[in-house]
Amino acid sequence: MTTGPQNSSDRALADLAPGEQGRVVRVVAAVASIAGRMVDLGFSPGTPVAVVRRAPLGDPVVYRVKDYEVCLRRAQAACVQVTGADR
Repeated sequence: MTTGPQNSSDRALADLAPGEQGRVVRVVAAVASIAGRMVDLGFSPGTPVAVVRRAPLGDPVVYRVKDYEVCLRRAQAACVQVTGADR
């Protein structure tokens, strides 16, 4: 699933540091079922998302999306493109 042209200011959700936040722009994945699952988890375009904490070795990472926290591996978070990332 992909929406709209890619913007140079877009970053992968996996690249955000703890404390940073952004807004979901698109979900891209080689397998449509993975993209669909990410949207089902709440990572739909326009949704604000924040990095809560990262495991000691860097993987997995806890994200706050909508009113709950979800833990994703970096490979899964790399499928989500965000913009407007700031602390």
